[in-house]
Amino acid sequence: MLKKCAMLAALATLLAPGAASADWLFTPNIGAGFGGSASEREHLTYGASIGWMGAGVFGWEADFAYTPEFFEADDDDIDLFENSNVTTFMVNAIIGVPAGGTTGGGFRPYFSGGAGLMQTNVTGAESLFEVNNSEFGINLGGGAMGFVSDHVGFRGDIRYFRALSDPDEDNEFDIALGDLDYWRATAGITFRW
Repeated sequence: MLKKCAMLAALATLLAPGAASADWLFTPNIGAGFGGSASEREHLTYGASIGWMGAGVFGWEADFAYTPEFFEADDDDIDLFENSNVTTFMVNAIIGVPAGGTTGGGFRPYFSGGAGLMQTNVTGAESLFEVNNSEFGINLGGGAMGFVSDHVGFRGDIRYFRALSDPDEDNEFDIALGDLDYWRATAGITFRW
């Protein structure tokens, strides 16, 4: 009886479908915001993303970024703001094709897009005024991940961010493009498990 059970277990193991390969990804990153509303005021931006990519082409990520001094002028100009920053929280779909597999070294170019929250905070010089604004926004972009081992790699991407606004005050749901827009380029180390 034990021999029959062992043979059935071995046969079931051989006939069972293979486990799907999937990767959780965590990427702390650093870069710059530029263009659009940040034109001529390129400033440091930093954040992190956590996401999931299957063995196929689809995945998702949650992306967080913080850009201090977003609306402040360069050092040569008169500075009207004491403090200003933009913070983004986005949930994105990812489409990427693994070249070289999903384990060990490999390369994965991808496109990404999604929606989320864009928060701006501006405080005037001498604290004369303060403006805090939260709007829904969208982002689109692309980049690539390159892995040097099973668990560590590098990632770089560029994305376009645009705030959305409600143009009508008639209590109808109507979305239009807002005034806040900029590009963000980042690079970081990706941890895969």
